[in-house]
Amino acid sequence: MINPNQITEHMEVVGSCGNHVGTVDHLDGNRIKLTKDDSADGHHHFLDISAVAEVKDGKVVTKMNHKQALAQLH
Repeated sequence: MINPNQITEHMEVVGSCGNHVGTVDHLDGNRIKLTKDDSADGHHHFLDISAVAEVKDGKVVTKMNHKQALAQLH
């Protein structure tokens, strides 16, 4: 289980292959709120913290590749 305290504002969220998924705005309960500027529709999106595999080299790495992670955003 990931320690939520490891996830901080402005960290990059990447897929398991290292491709960009988004940028952390802040934690919102058990979800990571991503910044609006990553989104084509200009809205914040969320990724459930359960999708995070690890925090490594200052990045939040998901358990899936970036396309699968993008599909998980809500």
